[in-house]
Amino acid sequence: MAQTKGPTLVLLVRHGATTTTGSVLPGRARGLHLSAEGEQQVAATADRLAPLEPSAVYASPMERTRETAAPIARASGLRTRTAKGLIECDFGDWTGRKLADLRRRKEWSAVQDTPSVFRFPGGESFSEMSQRIWDQLLELASRHRGERIVAVSHADPIKAAVARAAGTPLDNFQRIVVSPASVSVLLLGEHRPVVLAVNDTGGDLTKLGIS
Repeated sequence: MAQTKGPTLVLLVRHGATTTTGSVLPGRARGLHLSAEGEQQVAATADRLAPLEPSAVYASPMERTRETAAPIARASGLRTRTAKGLIECDFGDWTGRKLADLRRRKEWSAVQDTPSVFRFPGGESFSEMSQRIWDQLLELASRHRGERIVAVSHADPIKAAVARAAGTPLDNFQRIVVSPASVSVLLLGEHRPVVLAVNDTGGDLTKLGIS
């Protein structure tokens, strides 16, 4: 009988900082690139990931995620592949708006406290985003069973995936912090998911107990 491969180690990386990080809700707007600070962040992240010898590097279609994935892939002699399910939430009419303005809207409390029932005007719901990235990660894990892969995405999708893996209700996913260029680590296999790390921004990833 053939031996079943083990679970897939998924290294979820948020893109590095941009010129609007923390001040604007960029969403899926095109033309947003990493800042100089972001480039430094992802270079450090690439150095930390290289010893884990990932077999594949995937990124959302956005420029900032592909620019984050590039040095990670290069450090491991790989090419960046696109996975559409890793894309940022579609913020619809809120795309490009200043966060300071959005926080004054009455809907902001729903975004923070009951995101499971919130849909961005003209855009995606958090529930749809959560299901979309989870389906994408499961598909990638199935494609790379027993391997280590990198998936470069955005803050909200990564937070939703971590919450899903931990069995945390979506209404609590805003309690999770995912910083620019941080690494969150999941084990995805035939049994329950395992969360090995969340928002790691400088630790030795080889010491996570990964065999």
